[in-house]
Amino acid sequence: MKAPWFVYILQCRDQSYYTGITKDVDRRLDSHNLGRGARYTRSRRPCRLVYVEECKNESAARRREREIKSWRRERKRKLINEFSPVTT
Repeated sequence: MKAPWFVYILQCRDQSYYTGITKDVDRRLDSHNLGRGARYTRSRRPCRLVYVEECKNESAARRREREIKSWRRERKRKLINEFSPVTT
């Protein structure tokens, strides 16, 4: 069985949100906080995981990531507050 893909949202030090995908959420969060993640998060560390959503495959995860990235901040905040299994 293949490992699932995840869409995640980080809250950066400046309170901005970063959305990405990965197969290993913990490893990816560590990468972001060590400055080896996305360029966007490098100057906004530390980052805090505020949302995780499992997807059936990479393609589904990429589609969901694109969808979430297109949203305004308020809608992302609502998603985080209503559906996040991660304590904020």
